[in-house]
Amino acid sequence: MNVYLDHAATSPLKQQVLDAMLPYLTGKFGNPDSLHSYGREAAAAVTGARDRIAAVLGVKPNEVYFTSGGTEADNWAVRKMGKGSAVLSPIEHAAVLSALPLRGKRGRVCAVSSDGTVAPEYVADAFREDTGLVCVMAVNNETGCIQPIGEIAALVHARGALLFSDCVQAACTVKLADVLRFADGIALSAHKIGGPKGVGALVVKGTGTLRPLLVGGEQERGLRGGTLNVAGAVGLAKALELAQEERESFCAHTGRLRDLFEEKICSALGENVIRDGKNRAPNISHLTFVRGSEALLNLLDLRGVAASGGAACSAHAALPSHVMLAMSRTPEEAKRGVRFSFGAQTTEEETLFAAETVIASLG
Repeated sequence: MNVYLDHAATSPLKQQVLDAMLPYLTGKFGNPDSLHSYGREAAAAVTGARDRIAAVLGVKPNEVYFTSGGTEADNWAVRKMGKGSAVLSPIEHAAVLSALPLRGKRGRVCAVSSDGTVAPEYVADAFREDTGLVCVMAVNNETGCIQPIGEIAALVHARGALLFSDCVQAACTVKLADVLRFADGIALSAHKIGGPKGVGALVVKGTGTLRPLLVGGEQERGLRGGTLNVAGAVGLAKALELAQEERESFCAHTGRLRDLFEEKICSALGENVIRDGKNRAPNISHLTFVRGSEALLNLLDLRGVAASGGAACSAHAALPSHVMLAMSRTPEEAKRGVRFSFGAQTTEEETLFAAETVIASLG
C-alpha cells in the first residue's frame, strides 16, 4: 500500500477544478489584455474568478491580486504593504522571514511559546515607534498551530499598524472571511486546497496600503505587471469555493483520522514520541521522535508512507526546523520532527497502515 500523508505540501487537483480550468487551457486561450473577442473572453474569466474569490472572502474584488503562488504573495506583503518597519513571528514561512531584509527597514522578530502560540504580548514586546506592519500566520504550516489573529489584530490596530496573515495553510480548516474581519491582508495558494500549482493571491483591504511589486505592465491595477494566468485564476477561485464550502466536513474527517493516527503511535511509543503544538488544525500532526531523523523519512517512503520533515520548500536544506527551534527545541530535537498531513481522500485503512509503518520503522 502507498499512503500520501503530505497534503500540507501539496494536494491533488480536484476534478471540479480541472473541469473549470480546461476551457482556458485549450480553446479559450486569449490574452486577457487583448482588445479583441479572444482577449475579452479571457478577461471576463479573470473578472469572474476575482469576483468569486472576493465573495467567498467578504472583500471587494479590487482587493484581490493574483500572484504566482503563496511565496510571491508573502514576499509582496512583507516588502510592499504599509509603511515603516515590520514585526514578524519566528514561525512564519521562509517566504515571509526571508523577505524582511528586502523591505528596506530594519524589522524585528517576536517570541513564540513552546507550544507554538504567538501571544499578543509577544507582538507588543517587539513593537517600536516606526512599526507599520505585523506578520502572523493563521495556521502554522509545520505544526498546524492556529494563532489568535483576532487578539493580535486588536493590539496591532490600536497601535496604528497593519496586520498581514499568511493563510496558505489555513484555507481548508479556517473560515477565511473571519480572518479578514481582523487582518488587513492575507496570502493564498491554490495547490494547497485542490487547485493548480503556480497560482495564488494576495488580498489587501483598502487602497493605498500596497505598493507595486512588478513593473512593466498595467495588470493588477498597475501593481503587478505580467500576463495573468487565466486558467490558474479560474482554478484558484473554484478550489477556494470548494475548500470553504467543505471546510466543516474536511475538519471532521481529517481530525478523526489524525487523532486515530496519533493515539495508535503514542500508545505504542509512549515517551519516545512528542505531539508538537497546541490548538492545532485537525489535518496536521507534527511528531518528534526520540530516534527520529532524516533516515526515518526515507525508510517510511520506502515502506509506502509519504510524509515530510517540515515545509516542502525547505526539504532539501538538511537543517533543523526553524519553527521547532523557535519553540525552544534543541537543534538535534528540531531535526527529529515529522509532519503528517491528511486530506479529504485519506482513508482509515491508510491511516492505520501509516501508523503501523511508523511504529515498525522505529522498532
